[in-house]
Amino acid sequence: MNKPIGFGGVKIESTTPLVLVPNASQAVPAGPRSRKAWWIGAAAFAVTVAVGFLWWVNSGNGNVQYTTAAVTRGPVTRTVVATGTVNPVLTIIVGTYVSGVIQNLQCDYNTQVKTGQICAQIDPRPYQTVVDQNKANLAVAKAQLEKDKAALAYAKVTLDRNAQLVQTSAVSKDAYDNAKSAYDQAQAQIVFDEAGIQQRQAELASAQVNLDYTNIISPVDGTVVSRNVTQGQTVAASFQTPTLFLIATDLTKMQVDTNVSESDIGGIKDNETASFTVDAFPNRSFTGTVTQVRQSPQTVQNVVTYDVVVSVDNADLALKPGMTAATRIVTDQRNDVIRVPSQALRFSPSGPAPTGKGQARVWVLRDGKPTAIPVTAGLDDDTFVEIVSGDLNPDDKVIVAEQRNAGKAATPTPRL
Repeated sequence: MNKPIGFGGVKIESTTPLVLVPNASQAVPAGPRSRKAWWIGAAAFAVTVAVGFLWWVNSGNGNVQYTTAAVTRGPVTRTVVATGTVNPVLTIIVGTYVSGVIQNLQCDYNTQVKTGQICAQIDPRPYQTVVDQNKANLAVAKAQLEKDKAALAYAKVTLDRNAQLVQTSAVSKDAYDNAKSAYDQAQAQIVFDEAGIQQRQAELASAQVNLDYTNIISPVDGTVVSRNVTQGQTVAASFQTPTLFLIATDLTKMQVDTNVSESDIGGIKDNETASFTVDAFPNRSFTGTVTQVRQSPQTVQNVVTYDVVVSVDNADLALKPGMTAATRIVTDQRNDVIRVPSQALRFSPSGPAPTGKGQARVWVLRDGKPTAIPVTAGLDDDTFVEIVSGDLNPDDKVIVAEQRNAGKAATPTPRL
């Protein structure tokens, strides 16, 4: 059933749907063809507006502002960054050769010790008993030697007497042979006793060594940095020597053991300069020298690193063993050279790129327009690039980024 439709105060009865067109004085039937044409026209209009907007944004007629940086003269330094640990140059591990109970301690943390100074003592009584027993055994052996020497002298006299008597047939030849045998046995007994004495002396010396090892002494001059025992503790040296003390020979000379990745190790050589900081002194930079690039690789989770040793002076004892050091090792350096920021060589303004694509260049504002200046780049430290040759002066300003229409962020345009 048809219903009247009101439009502009006029009632119209129609069986065909109507589409209202703005600014039109009459209704247009909304057939399939007219509806398709309307959508095509709307889409064409939207595309035209979008293309025009993009052309206006990207055209050179918009407001363009350039971010510049000064061409400066100064150092360009290439470095390798690594993390390491501060350690004494030489740390002595003091253990014990014998087992027993720690009877007393004479050294503690930070104790300054001298060579031969007693730091601890193990209960010596069991070892003293062995020494006394071996001394007694040695005395017995020496007494036996004296007794056998007397027997040798008697056997010698008997042999000489029988040698004279056998010539006159006063004694039988058998008596002479017995005397000769007794004399030879007495001589052998002397040799046996002397060997026994040497054995007893060796046993006594061994027991004395064990007794002396009950005194734990410092083998070097230095500072005790670690104490791992307490008085009354029992230490056992049967399978593995227990560590009692760690003694650093000289804390005024320290070293940083850094882990350098395999990709950076090729540029590091001995005697190169290095600097590092520690968390305890964040505003202080310590300077050292590479003294050793160790050939032994260390692999952790398939990452290969090498130990690079950096020696550093620690006269004020500010550095402590075990500190974590953020290290920068200088692998190459140029001093007092013309340099530009690294961004300047990566920047290229919008629009057609000039010819000479393989030539390094920077852009300088000349008469308000960017002008390409061909240059020869040298050392790059990721912050500055050395300019070996090129028409650049320290007073020039190179472009590092551009800003368009005052609404877009300043971003460098990379060179393709």
